[in-house]
Amino acid sequence: MSTRIADLPPAARPREKLLQRGPQALADAELVALLLRSGVRGCNALQLGQKLLDLFGGLHGLLHAPAARLRAVRGLGLAKYAELAAVLELARRALAEPMRERRLFDRPEVVADYLRLWLGGSEVEVFAALLLDHRHRLLHCQQLWRGTLAHTAVYPRELVKLALEHQAAAVIVAHNHPSGLAEPSASDQQVTQRLKAALGLLDIALLDHLVVARTEVCSFAARGWL
Repeated sequence: MSTRIADLPPAARPREKLLQRGPQALADAELVALLLRSGVRGCNALQLGQKLLDLFGGLHGLLHAPAARLRAVRGLGLAKYAELAAVLELARRALAEPMRERRLFDRPEVVADYLRLWLGGSEVEVFAALLLDHRHRLLHCQQLWRGTLAHTAVYPRELVKLALEHQAAAVIVAHNHPSGLAEPSASDQQVTQRLKAALGLLDIALLDHLVVARTEVCSFAARGWL
């Protein structure tokens, strides 16, 4: 029989530990347990949190796991999935705030962190755009296309339309590589030139194309390809 968290010494209970020592003192499984609040039969919240981390390969995999896979875990229903999804969205929005207040290229690491959180965990290829004002502050971000594991169709006209709708002066595009390798392909380079040419007709600058993997981001601008 599983030990209830309430039966553990106060210093070993996640909530009490957080209140006494701060959230940074908690292990990943303890933080997940606080989100779950309750376990399932034969498995308390702390054990269930560790089980989820093991099953999905850590926090990144857990927070990006598809809803269907999460719901397939015994005892993890829609309510717990919603809580996990809410945490991911809160983190994404928190990273977006400084991008709206200052030039993106003043803090390129923030952009990379944001994109890894937003796109890095997707199991299919996703193409997205960050639309910027004349001071290169974030106006809007949006996923444009979703494709298969190996390919996504990219339509320059749709990107141009979106940029005009938001009166963007510049654009950063990004897509993920579900393979886990952020190295751009020849097709990625061809698509980039098509997008740059289409935006250039309206004097909208394409500042960068970022290829996102789970742990790394490759910048076309940094490589001198734009």
